[in-house]
Amino acid sequence: MAVERNLLVSILRLTKNGPVQREFVSRDARIPTQTVNEILKKFSDIGLIQLREKAIEVLPRQRILAAIRAVELGADFEKVCKTLEWPEFENIAAAAFEANNFYVRKHFRFKWASRRWEVDILGCKEPIVACVDCKRWQHGWRKSAIIKTVASQVERTTALTEALPSLYEKAGLVDWKQATLIPVVLSLVPGPVKFYNDVPIVPVLQLQNLLTELPSHVNSLLHFSLHF
Repeated sequence: MAVERNLLVSILRLTKNGPVQREFVSRDARIPTQTVNEILKKFSDIGLIQLREKAIEVLPRQRILAAIRAVELGADFEKVCKTLEWPEFENIAAAAFEANNFYVRKHFRFKWASRRWEVDILGCKEPIVACVDCKRWQHGWRKSAIIKTVASQVERTTALTEALPSLYEKAGLVDWKQATLIPVVLSLVPGPVKFYNDVPIVPVLQLQNLLTELPSHVNSLLHFSLHF
């Protein structure tokens, strides 16, 4: 387990900018080449990596899967997160929204009540506007961290609800008659709770399930409604 864990962390770190030679990974992880090749074959068979002769390639979704697997094997959470580039996490989330016919705006910035605000991802499909906070860097899911994270996202979503009548064009909501804004917290791995104060806290690889069920569960979630 420790060997696989260390190898995954080395692969994630060394493939940030593209494919890497197997020998470099072996050297970085301090694992004999023969052992590395055996484990790489296993990783390839379960879809964590792509093997290209002497090189290793890891596709965007595979990097998220590999990171989660490393954490499951006992790798330090923060260390694993640092092997991921910030856009990777957001792009996986955005792709899930787009696959479900949501219009996506990333890093949506706006001013309201004399403050500047930013929502990591807006996923829009009339009348739903999912306001997502991506917590890739979260070091553990203690209750105090959950409370603080959810409260901040509810505050952002409230501000956006109040500002949206003057921002609907910028948000891509032209011709919408109404909108229902839902705060969502997205994490890399599962936390101790799935909801806090009716706000969903969703592991990124379970986002697809949330989006499938969202239209029929809006009323059971914290949400803010307005008419244009």
